[in-house]
Amino acid sequence: MRAHLPPGPKAVLATLLALVTLASCSSTMRGDGAGMMGGPSGHRPTVTCTAPASLPGQRVTVMLADMGMSQMMGGDAPLGAHMMLRAFPARVGAGEVTFVAVNRGWRTHELVLMPLGAGERAGQRVPGSDGQVDETGSLGEASASCAAGKGEGITVGTTGWLTLTLPPGRYELMCNLRNHYADGMYQLLVVAAGSA
Repeated sequence: MRAHLPPGPKAVLATLLALVTLASCSSTMRGDGAGMMGGPSGHRPTVTCTAPASLPGQRVTVMLADMGMSQMMGGDAPLGAHMMLRAFPARVGAGEVTFVAVNRGWRTHELVLMPLGAGERAGQRVPGSDGQVDETGSLGEASASCAAGKGEGITVGTTGWLTLTLPPGRYELMCNLRNHYADGMYQLLVVAAGSA
């Protein structure tokens, strides 16, 4: 029986080179940007359009994604799918705010802004039989691909945007397509008096 010896310098160097090669292959296939979205091996759609740099007010970037999915999993989202919506920053000052929603997932998404009342929290709305929550009181939405305002949805790899003037308060950002809210696509946004 042979004793197990630690790897020599050549074996360690070969292992490191293999890891670097794999990492560089993976990063060239992922598309632009960084983050946690995309398929099981980190592949994400490439963003094909961006919002104009000259949009007014404070900017909030909202990433929309399907986690652990691939392009083969399009269509309606089943309950229990892993989806996400993340806003950066999640706290802004009162006044003009532009929301830039970037779809890094494999399904069409949207961004809807709803005010939260006293005692309400993000994620507490109850979807109806259609898999959507009631949008009564919505302040607006970004649901157009490569454009501002309403449309047919922000398609894979595109960006939509919306500019609003917001008073201080608590708001909920959400995707309200079938089952997307129930699958985790919501986040609290705090608008503070004065600057954030």
